Amino acid sequence: MPKYNIVAATGCATGIAHTYMAQEALEQAAAEKGLTIKVETHGQTGVENQLTAADIAAADAVVVAADIDVDADRFAGKKLVLVPVARGIHEPSKLIERALSSDTPIYKATQATKKESKANNLQQANGSAVTKIYTSLMNGVSHMLPLVVAGGVLIAVSFFWGIYSADPKSSQYNQFAYMLNTIGSTTMNLMVPVFCAYIAEAISKRSGLIVGFATGMIAFNNGTGFLGAIVGGYLAGYTIIFLQKILKPLPDKEFRGLKAIFLYPVLGVFISGLIMWFISTPMKTINVGMMDFLKGMQNSDPLILGIIVGCMAASDFGGPINKAAYLTGTALLAQGNYYFMAGVSAACIAPPLATGFAVLMNPKAYSKDERSAGYVNFLLGSTHITEGAIPFAAKNPLLNIPAFMVGASIAAVLSYMSKIQVPAPHGGFIVLPLVNHPFLWIIYIVIGAAVSAVLLAIIAGRQAKKHGGVVAGGGMGIITGEVEENRSESTLQSAKEDQNQEFDNDLSEILKPENIFFNVSVKNQQEALRYLAEKAVKSGLSSSTESVFQKYVKREEEGSTGMENGIAIPHAQDAAIKSSSMMILKLKNPVSWNTFDGKPVDLIISFLIPVQDNGAHLRYLSSTAKLLMHQDFVAKLRSSKHSDEIVELFKKFSV
Repeated sequence: MPKYNIVAATGCATGIAHTYMAQEALEQAAAEKGLTIKVETHGQTGVENQLTAADIAAADAVVVAADIDVDADRFAGKKLVLVPVARGIHEPSKLIERALSSDTPIYKATQATKKESKANNLQQANGSAVTKIYTSLMNGVSHMLPLVVAGGVLIAVSFFWGIYSADPKSSQYNQFAYMLNTIGSTTMNLMVPVFCAYIAEAISKRSGLIVGFATGMIAFNNGTGFLGAIVGGYLAGYTIIFLQKILKPLPDKEFRGLKAIFLYPVLGVFISGLIMWFISTPMKTINVGMMDFLKGMQNSDPLILGIIVGCMAASDFGGPINKAAYLTGTALLAQGNYYFMAGVSAACIAPPLATGFAVLMNPKAYSKDERSAGYVNFLLGSTHITEGAIPFAAKNPLLNIPAFMVGASIAAVLSYMSKIQVPAPHGGFIVLPLVNHPFLWIIYIVIGAAVSAVLLAIIAGRQAKKHGGVVAGGGMGIITGEVEENRSESTLQSAKEDQNQEFDNDLSEILKPENIFFNVSVKNQQEALRYLAEKAVKSGLSSSTESVFQKYVKREEEGSTGMENGIAIPHAQDAAIKSSSMMILKLKNPVSWNTFDGKPVDLIISFLIPVQDNGAHLRYLSSTAKLLMHQDFVAKLRSSKHSDEIVELFKKFSV
């Protein structure tokens, strides 16, 4: 049986996209670090790649990236990092490093041996309380959504025979439609008790599940809606926690069965049900008031409502804010309001479609992988899967997310203004036959997606221009773009021929052992550049510290030379520089630098370029970029402790 360095579990509320995106990200990050990993996924099809007790026991640490309950108790005694699924997608490497760190406390350790350990465990407990509230809510959402989709679609299909086809008193009455509508309605009515039960189950396991179902039925029968389901879920879950504490004096060995089968369910249902009974009236008032307010906004303020729904749907692409809008839509569906869901669905479909249109509008601004993802998003978006937009949003969130919000809001506003009805809670364009104005709805969604696409394409184009080309493969774009911008026509052809050969420039020719510096202590980027300029003069490579320093600074202002994996390649071209030279700094502590992956820099490879060099520096830069694409080279460069080793390394890989 294989032994894994890391074991992990991922899960999201819908169990469709985030779950597997986090799995892939964690597996790639582990592979890059030379670690083995096994990732258990909690998707809509169930638990896959399930971790065994032996897997967990043999692992060094555990990463749980989930918005639902994945039974973290089985990881007791292990170093555990517990975070939302989004961080598993965006920060897989950091999570693995944190999990393996000696500072990470043991999850549910039997005792803390040091005062510091106690503080760490307390800090983790405080953080996990918030996480527990969130993951329990998402656990409820995850189990409730399939019921909502199944019931909603069946109700919607029943309308094929007429909007009143399920009413025996109507001339449109159809017995089969009546059956479909009844089955769908019954399934939809399970939304509140199931939602409530699985929130409670995430908090207090099986006993919470039982009490949650009972409390949820009381909430449903008393008309509290999904707000009552949320309150009831936490009420049921923590009622069981309360009972477990007060009944703890009863020894488990003799009373475990009595507790589980009799005391917990009977007392739990009584306490939780009684409280829910008395709070149902104000909860119903709040629920009805909120729904009436939203119905009123559909008619009086469709513009404001559409903007709110659009921004919510495009803020986190399937995350908790998006789900809040979606849950409101499903709650209104259950009450027979099909207008609200039209705007929600439009706002969810527009962002992934926008990425597809964006890569078509400006293909040169996107890498090959990004273009492929954009094309795939046409399919994902058409089926109401918003998560495909996440990689594009994450690339430049401060600009791209607002761009997505604009398009999503337009699609939602137009849907509300035209009073479009979508009676199904999911499915995207698959449920078009159920939409009252299907072609108009598609047009509105495409308009919103197109507006976002134009904004995304402009943003991507400016970013590519800023960095001199498409940022892909470890920052190669910054090199190739600079080559295209600065060289003459004859030099361009020569360099293109050079780039078709593998590492055809011997960088060791311009790298001398005395120009490699270890354990350099600087506070920031400016000090690092100043250090390089000073060393250039001391080594006889330049005649002016200030001239070289200013050229370094100017180059960074034009576009950062930060690559990724903690590496930067600043370069300066000046008349004070005598000949093409190369310098390397290994920093004692990393410094902040504008890099492609957002990581600080601790390894600097610098080039000094004379005014006249016949384009040689462009080939040196290009060759360096190629070298940095090879993980084995980067690893050996980082591990080298002597100047001669590094020179030999460049010589070996440059031929």
